[in-house]
Amino acid sequence: MENLIGKIRNLDAYPKINEDFYSRTLSGGVITIASSVVMLLLFISELRLYLHAVTETKLVVDTSRGERLRINFDVTFPALPCSILSVDAMDISGEQHLDVRHDIIKKRINAHGNVIETRQDGIGHPKIEKPLQRHGGRLDHNETYCGSCYGAEASDDDCCNSCEEVREAYRKKGWAITNPDLIDQCKREGFLQRIKEEEGEGCNVYGFLDVNKVAGNFHFAPGKSFQQSNVHVHDLLAFQKDSFNISHKINKLAFGDYFPGVINPLDGVLWVQQTPNAMYQYFLKVVPTVFTDVNGNTIQSNQFSVTEHVRGSEVGQLQSLPGVFFFYDLSPIKVTFTETHVSFLHFLTNVCAIVGGVFTVSGIIDSFVYHGQKAIKKKMEIGKLS
Repeated sequence: MENLIGKIRNLDAYPKINEDFYSRTLSGGVITIASSVVMLLLFISELRLYLHAVTETKLVVDTSRGERLRINFDVTFPALPCSILSVDAMDISGEQHLDVRHDIIKKRINAHGNVIETRQDGIGHPKIEKPLQRHGGRLDHNETYCGSCYGAEASDDDCCNSCEEVREAYRKKGWAITNPDLIDQCKREGFLQRIKEEEGEGCNVYGFLDVNKVAGNFHFAPGKSFQQSNVHVHDLLAFQKDSFNISHKINKLAFGDYFPGVINPLDGVLWVQQTPNAMYQYFLKVVPTVFTDVNGNTIQSNQFSVTEHVRGSEVGQLQSLPGVFFFYDLSPIKVTFTETHVSFLHFLTNVCAIVGGVFTVSGIIDSFVYHGQKAIKKKMEIGKLS
């Protein structure tokens, strides 16, 4: 048994020295304090990395198919009334959403940015005070109201009982309403009067669009949109205005849900129009993104980059449709963010490396300083150091 204990004792890699042989120096104490502080700081840094999640980034080819793209927006037009502002969306597959109203809220704001009224959409309120019937006579007390669509009826049974329905019928036909006062419904509802009353007001429009996950565009522009000879146009004649101020501030624009660390480059962007009419274009490159947190919860979203271009024109020289256009295209590369925790063994290994490394380096420095001082002192004693 004693032989076994003796053999184990001979394996001791840390032989002990009697304290009587220790030589403690001032430089050694200073180096010990400094190395202890360095070790403590490095340990705290490593502990913070261990306690917080680490995000790993990976690029893969996007192989998803048949998905939808949700576009969340919140845009303020300080000089464009809500009554003339419309939202359209279309993509390269041919799908079109003209004059979108569902899932969109408009807020009328005054010149100081204060909210006047919040409404879903639309303009005017129908008044059934002996309106003009489709057959040409006035509404009698025992008749059911059926207003004329002024030639835009899809069938003989169609009725247009409000100005908005007449405008919608004209839009489907690809026609423009040149003078709303010639339309009985628009005249009774005070279409032009409502527009004049809202002169000088602004509009805050927010909501979301659900579109195909393919390249396309959506835009905010004055007038009701329609197709004419396979060309997308807006009916601006009905407003009887020569210029439109599309100065705007993008409060929020995101493609998909929020996830930690996402940066939307257009949030808070403000642009002020300098010419009577302008077409402002944003060209966006949308990058599909998947974020997975430490609990395994996954968020399917997108990031995007942007470039801008503006086309201005003078009064009477309307060369392009006034409005704010967002043209987006999708990247074939998907970015994945995965949150992970550093394992305890990895943390323990790093702590050991910190302690051992600092201890070794401080020992080398202490040895260099000690032997240097000893050599200088010896030279001074024999008088060779001048």
